[in-house]
Amino acid sequence: MTPTLSRTFGSELVSEAERERRIRAVFNAVAPRYDLMNDVMSFGIHRLWKRGMAKAAALRPGQFAVDLAGGTGDVARLLAGEGRRVVVCDPSVEMMAVGRLRSPGIEFVEGKAEAMPFSDNSVDLVTIAFGLRNATSPEAGLAEIFRVLKPGGRFLCLEFSRPWALIRPFYDAYSFAVIPRLGAWIARQPMAYSYLVESIRRFPDQRELAGLMRAAGFTGVEWRNLSAGIACLHSGAKFAS
Repeated sequence: MTPTLSRTFGSELVSEAERERRIRAVFNAVAPRYDLMNDVMSFGIHRLWKRGMAKAAALRPGQFAVDLAGGTGDVARLLAGEGRRVVVCDPSVEMMAVGRLRSPGIEFVEGKAEAMPFSDNSVDLVTIAFGLRNATSPEAGLAEIFRVLKPGGRFLCLEFSRPWALIRPFYDAYSFAVIPRLGAWIARQPMAYSYLVESIRRFPDQRELAGLMRAAGFTGVEWRNLSAGIACLHSGAKFAS
């Protein structure tokens, strides 16, 4: 991760504080139509990716999971079940307000990746779907995730990544030409979706993110490409001492 990611918003250079302010504004603005926009942009495939992450999580009764940057609770609903405690932790009050209406039985708490309101060594599982690249400092976010996990706890990160070379030109054309227009039409926020597309381009690829996870202390780091590398599921664990 280069330091410039923490000081950028789209193609602009900004301070870390300004980056955080603008990202919060993006998600506050798109909250009412966020899930619909994701369905349209991905042709519904994001739901399959998230189901795959929830299946890989294999959360058991008695365990405690945090879905970081969980927004409207779509991943948390997949993790929830008898005897499991699932909490959405997100900095956007507006996103969580939408989620509370759709997710009875799920807890929602305000917090960001770099500063979660959980004790050291208290969480069995942390998941994050398409949220790590929106942290003001993804490195600090990884360190914080490691802090709250119990020894033996697991981390799963679903994120956009580097597609296979064969499809990359078509994916780039769709991302830059179509997604902002869909944002203008459905979410009424073309600039927000221009930022999201640019943030994907600046985020580390599969190997780079795995390296950052190892640098944060995670062991057994693996990744699995989804849809020809358009998205990728990374996993790692906190060493059980």
